[in-house]
Amino acid sequence: MTLVRARSVKEVAEFVQARVLGDESAQLTGIASVQSAGPGDLVFVDDEKHVRPALESQAAAVIAGEFATGKPTSKPLLLAKQPRLAFARAAQLICAKPEPKPIIHPSAIVHPSARTASDVTIEARVVIGEGADIGDNTRIGAGSVIGANAIIGRNCDLYPNVTIYPGVRLGDRVIVHSGAVLGSDGFGYVRDQATGHYEKFPQVGKLEIEDDVEIGANTTVDRGALDVTRIARGTKIDNLVHIAHNCQIGEDVVIAAQTGLSGSALLENGVVVAGQVGIADHVRIEAGAILGAQCGVPSKKVIRGKGVVFWGTPARPIQQYLKELAVLARLARKK
Repeated sequence: MTLVRARSVKEVAEFVQARVLGDESAQLTGIASVQSAGPGDLVFVDDEKHVRPALESQAAAVIAGEFATGKPTSKPLLLAKQPRLAFARAAQLICAKPEPKPIIHPSAIVHPSARTASDVTIEARVVIGEGADIGDNTRIGAGSVIGANAIIGRNCDLYPNVTIYPGVRLGDRVIVHSGAVLGSDGFGYVRDQATGHYEKFPQVGKLEIEDDVEIGANTTVDRGALDVTRIARGTKIDNLVHIAHNCQIGEDVVIAAQTGLSGSALLENGVVVAGQVGIADHVRIEAGAILGAQCGVPSKKVIRGKGVVFWGTPARPIQQYLKELAVLARLARKK
């Protein structure tokens, strides 16, 4: 559910720092794609070939780059350096989630020693453990469990049925979607060579999640074994991702669905990981590298190359991988 707030083109342009061509007083009451736009909607294009369909649509205004300058139109044009980013910011202004009224639901169980700010929202059947600390303007969704001594910062949004294990620390403006489990034990065992049986290695470390991180539905992040698992500021993690114990995830990393990171993997700032990537233990992915879908990175390997796309198993630069595929194809044809 969203709350639509009518805004003038001028207001939106000022908010996203765009230059306006046309009527600044036109009212915007929603956002849409070019194909589905109706009267009052704002749309965007980030390629010159899409400008004409946008201008011919029913949309009230169009965000575009400078490439749209000079195009004949009766619609207001908002010219921005990064049209897609400007559109995303405009959406924040025009469309917003309803502000929940701060309340602790009667069915919630909050330990007497837990600290909850005066304006938090704690929904039905939430359990908050001993010594937990919930920051200002944070919402805890129905059925969630916050373990003992966990710390959750300000302006966080936890959707229903999130589990935060004891001692986990979340920064400010963290979003955690339904079904996520943060701080569970890592998969660590020691084999008794005499009997062949496995015994649990201690999983007593911490999990620290910094500001502005978003974690998708049914994603799991393990605490450290003896040290800390850390996810740094601004990282975005999709649904159904697993991050094992002692992993270190840098700032502004993006990890897509069904990816798995083994213990002690290190992803530096700005790494991009596509879907279904497998990363083995003690791997190092250096800053800015891009792992394509279904890559496999073997144990202890180092991936270097800012902006370089890697693909295949074992992962290597995509140009090398494609050459190898071409050679194999030629050999197959000869046979």
